[in-house]
Amino acid sequence: MNYRHGFHAANFADILKHVVLMRILTHLNAKDKPYRVIDTHAGAGRYDLGSDEALRTHEWRDGVARLDQAPLAPAVETLLVPWRKAVAAARALYGATSYPGSPWFCRQAMRDDDRLIAAELHEGTYSKLVQAIGRDARCKALAIDGWTALGANVPPKERRGLVLIDPPFEEKDEFETLARALIAAWRKWPTGIYALWYPIKDRRAVDHLIEAIDEAGIGRLLRLEIDVDRPEAAGGLSATGLLVVNPPWLLMQEAEILLPALCERLAQGPRPRYRCEAIRPDG
Repeated sequence: MNYRHGFHAANFADILKHVVLMRILTHLNAKDKPYRVIDTHAGAGRYDLGSDEALRTHEWRDGVARLDQAPLAPAVETLLVPWRKAVAAARALYGATSYPGSPWFCRQAMRDDDRLIAAELHEGTYSKLVQAIGRDARCKALAIDGWTALGANVPPKERRGLVLIDPPFEEKDEFETLARALIAAWRKWPTGIYALWYPIKDRRAVDHLIEAIDEAGIGRLLRLEIDVDRPEAAGGLSATGLLVVNPPWLLMQEAEILLPALCERLAQGPRPRYRCEAIRPDG
């Protein structure tokens, strides 16, 4: 499949990805030492839900708009605070139809000594990314292939941090590339946190990805997925997931609160479901 951010910004898959991203960054902020985020396929940095691309799909209506309708349970809202604050900050600056991309979320969470490397190969998208980052000295945009950026930037000098891998899945062998790149990066930096986003169109491809990573000897994995039961007639994506390597120790507990609530609120059919599975939790 070809998953381009502009058409799908603020949909249910973005919500899962960005909510979990902000929880990971919150945990990284709990320690005084600085960290680095490497965003391998950064996209434009922020999106206009009133753009032609977004209006062609209207996927945000079943994503961020659902969370705008009413608060969720108090325990869920407590965990959503960093995500909601970042969205509110983007809207305050750029208008009510603005939705942040992952680099923006990272900027909102990072402290003065933390750093972001954001890679984007597509020329037009890279220009938008540079504008979204602005003159923030903590952030650096790279106009290079995401896989190249990953290999060149691990381990970071801080020795703490997160790699967010969110490819567009334009190539047929993207899952194989994802597994190879993650395994190679982990061997160079086995203590880093890695968050791999994936669409679920072919569950066998996802299972093979997990198996390849598990067989490489990578310890502590957390598999997070939601399926909103989107009707086949509607087309598009119905399920998405994140595989987190070296998850912060409270992340699974938080996911067990967040995922059922998000799954229920974002459901598009009668049988939504979620998955929160620790794989070799002791490493």
